[in-house]
Order: sequence, then C-alpha cells, then structure tokens
Amino acid sequence: MTDTSADLDVGKAAVFAGHVAGILNGGMLALMLTIGHRTGLFRTMSGRAPSTSAEVAEAAGLDERYVREWLAAMVTGRVVEHDAAARTYRLPPEHAMWLVPGGGAQNLAVVAGAVPMLSGVLDDVVTCFREGGGVPYSRFPRFQAHMAEQSAQIFDASLVGVVLPVVPGMVGRLEAGIDVADVGCGKGHAVNVMAAAFPNSRFTGLDISDEGIAAGRAEAATLGLANASFEVHDVASLAGPARFDFVTAFDAVHDQADPTAVLAGIAAVLRDDGTFLMVDIRASSELHENLDHPLGPYIYAMSTMHCMTVSLAAGGAGLGTAWGRQVAERMLRDAGFDAVDVHHLDADVANSYYVARRTKEHA
Repeated sequence: MTDTSADLDVGKAAVFAGHVAGILNGGMLALMLTIGHRTGLFRTMSGRAPSTSAEVAEAAGLDERYVREWLAAMVTGRVVEHDAAARTYRLPPEHAMWLVPGGGAQNLAVVAGAVPMLSGVLDDVVTCFREGGGVPYSRFPRFQAHMAEQSAQIFDASLVGVVLPVVPGMVGRLEAGIDVADVGCGKGHAVNVMAAAFPNSRFTGLDISDEGIAAGRAEAATLGLANASFEVHDVASLAGPARFDFVTAFDAVHDQADPTAVLAGIAAVLRDDGTFLMVDIRASSELHENLDHPLGPYIYAMSTMHCMTVSLAAGGAGLGTAWGRQVAERMLRDAGFDAVDVHHLDADVANSYYVARRTKEHA
C-alpha cells in the first residue's frame, strides 16, 4: 500500500473536520428542535420577555431540569439568546417565525421532526444495504402524522391563493364547479381546504390508507363539507371512464410502488382537456446538477430512509425523492400527457409544479 500522507492537504482536512462537526451539531439540534415543537416550548417562549429556565418551565408546565438542558442546546445552537448575568433566555421574533405554528413562515421545527422519526428505521435500512429490498410503510407509524402536519401549514397558507393559480384559469373553473380528485390524499386536508374554498365544485380524496381516509372524512364532517368525499383506493389501479376535470397529487407520486401505472391511471380518469397538477420535489434527475441545491442532502437522505425504501419494499420502482424534472417530464408524457409545463414559486425552493394536460386531439 502506498503511503500518501506526504500529499495530505492539512488545511483541507481541517476544513472537512469542521464540516463534519457542523453535521453532528445539526443532527443533534434537529432532535432538540423537535422537542421544542412537541413540548410547546417554542410557542411558550414566542413573544415572551427574557425569562429564567424556571419561569419558562413553569409557563410551559414542564420539568425545569430538562428545560434548562434544552435551553443550553438552543443557546449554543444559536436558536435562543442568553443573558449570562441575568440568567435569562429569549427566543427572538426573527427565529420564532420559523419555529412556531402560525408564526408567519413555514414551521421548520415540524420539518426537523423527520430526523428522529427516520432514526427509528436506521437498523432496518442498514440491513437493506446488505440484503436489498426495502422497509415497508408499516414501519413508519408516525410518518403520515408528520407529513400531515407539515403539509397542512402549507395548504392553509397558500393552496388556494398561491398554488392553484399556477394552473391558468383553474380558479375560475373551480368557482364555477368541476369534478376534482386528489391522488394520494393522505389525511385529506388539501381536499377539505379546496372544498371549503370552492363550494360549487366536487372533491374526492383517494388514498390506500384506511387511517388517512377516516381522518379526511372526519375533518370534512366537522367542517360540514357536503362536496368532499373520500375513497380507500390503490391509486395504481386507477382506470377509466374519465370522470374528473382536475386531478392533483401533492408529493405523492415519486414514492409509489408503480408510479408508471399511477400516472397512466390519472390520465385515464381525466376528461377531455382535463388538467393534472403534480407538486413534487424540485430537483434535477442528474446528481451533478443538484450539488448546489439548498436541500440536497435532506432530499437524498429522505429518499434513502423513506421514499425509495418503501417503494422497494413493495417490489416497486424505487424512483427516489430526487427522481427529478427530466424523469418526471418523460414519465408524464409516456402516460399520455402531451402538454407539460413546469412552474416554480419564489417562496418554495422545495417543489416543482407540473401542469400536465391531455388535449382533445390526443385524448
């Protein structure tokens, strides 16, 4: 073996060590952000004057010793400010807006919850590295709740006013009254948001999860929505006749076992000049084009730990989270969509918005 130590770039090695230290700190802070969200500590501290750990713990109804240690992690992680002389802690409003529900921006403490959630299947995924196969959806008991919480804040803030207007003329059609399906609807919140906003249209949520469909129905009943319905349905088995004018899929295609069948089924259930809005991860299909993606490591890690592996567990394609624009466009066209436009929103670096149509000439 050749000794290459003489060629070692000491400066480069030191920079990389610092980079890894940052990764380790970030991973641990993700756990702490999740605790702050789930215990209500961020909400308690938001807008609160500088307070001692005892005061924060009392206001939150939590054990002071744990709160004090958590605050130390938040201070050293530059999330919370600390006055050493007064022994007080403060959550700046510029930070709170990203960590508190309704704070004015996407709650990133919810997103951070993916780290502890996916840690639970680490041993399973390591086994898959050695033996192949995948980790089934049943091994992710908190995943649907995690995604529902993460997506709900986006749907509430922007689905009607920002996302749907991406499709030219669609808001007017929804106001007039059309038939809409949401494929892979999860707990159905997007369906209910749209149904409440457009009472003249009829909305159907489709998902294979009994739990998710039950949650959608319960929410619709609570809101008194007569124009929202839900069906337990394997979306890979969608077939004609054409019965919908508009179909949506929010982050629901790339982890399907048979995405080719899902897209073909969506094309089959759309009426002439129907439109499919597919919101999915914003990325290139080419790795080298994702090097500067602000969420690159997150996307590929999420794929390894969930999206790719659940598909493979079902004997599926294992497209992965970063299947990317090139593959997505090709698969949409192969499914029968002859007009595909891709849109991006300045406020959303995570997703691409695919507007796909089957024109009358090709229907």
